[in-house]
Amino acid sequence: MSGRPTRIDLLELDIDLRLSDLWREAVDVTEWNLDVVAAFIRAAYGKGYCDVLTEESPGSLCLEHGYRIPGRPVTSSTWPERDAA
Repeated sequence: MSGRPTRIDLLELDIDLRLSDLWREAVDVTEWNLDVVAAFIRAAYGKGYCDVLTEESPGSLCLEHGYRIPGRPVTSSTWPERDAA
């Protein structure tokens, strides 16, 4: 391994810092099972979702780590209406 962290290493560190509360709770788990893992995955997803909604500059996490900001997916409300035949 080189002495310099990769951009993925730096992104992982940034995400770990954002999830520090969850990491502290994970240390106290004595019995890991599917239910516990699923709960942590949901909590991490929710935390990320909330972080995105409260960012001062939308997309800053991507930009700070050299990634492009993903486009918004096409939703059914942007699709042309179909004729009801």
